Amino acid sequence: METQSSSPQDVWAAGDAYEPYVGRWSRLVAQQFLAWLGLPDGGRWLDVGCGTGALSQTILQVAAPAVVKGIDRSAGYIAYDQARLQDPRAQFDVGDAIALPVADGAYDTAVSGLVLNFVAQPAQMVAEMRRAVRTGGMVALYVWDYARKMQLMRHFWNAAATLDPAANELDEGRRFPICNPAPLASLFEAAGLTQVEVRPLDIDTDFRNFDDYWLPFLGGQGPAPGYVMSLSAERHAALRERIRAALPTALDGSIPLVARAWAVRGVH
Repeated sequence: METQSSSPQDVWAAGDAYEPYVGRWSRLVAQQFLAWLGLPDGGRWLDVGCGTGALSQTILQVAAPAVVKGIDRSAGYIAYDQARLQDPRAQFDVGDAIALPVADGAYDTAVSGLVLNFVAQPAQMVAEMRRAVRTGGMVALYVWDYARKMQLMRHFWNAAATLDPAANELDEGRRFPICNPAPLASLFEAAGLTQVEVRPLDIDTDFRNFDDYWLPFLGGQGPAPGYVMSLSAERHAALRERIRAALPTALDGSIPLVARAWAVRGVH
């Protein structure tokens, strides 16, 4: 996960904490995303803001690439990726999404998962992704539908704001209006990309029980876990119980939720 937001709550650095919070769900979205792209085998891929490697790993598993290059500003994430994804086709380096350390036209496809809204200059990031691909190559990315159907976060922020109106300032659904179809399409078109398309990608995010839902919020990775870490023990307990009461729970104690991401693609 690229880490450029100025908010002190937006901490992204520890792979072991990110995986149970978002990484496991990003992998499911990545499968749908790559199926939608439908690109031929043997391509050269660039993964911008690769984070814990969820998208890069899925590319390696299903897209038969020649090369996957992952770039992220977090040295901690890059070290995590280098340790876990020891595939000869994979390369991981520290770098900036708005000044990618790659040559013009070096890749067939530039992709990014769940990163765009955390970058200080989204238009520059897309321009850099376009620069990195050859003429006729594809630029594509996906972001969570924070305001509506990213339910695990929507339940969290709805409860947090009920107890503490100041939490609204941290709510990704309010902070990131770019995570919607029209702004995403406009961003790609303004970058000079053609054949721009946007579509939803929906996955089931079924939690075994409340602990499976709640414990990842204690890892400190991202706005919501950062907010939890800022609370006193009393306020922490009140938020936990408020969320527990609001979540839909099946007879076996599991919690069935849905997560939607918006995906956008365009051609150089």
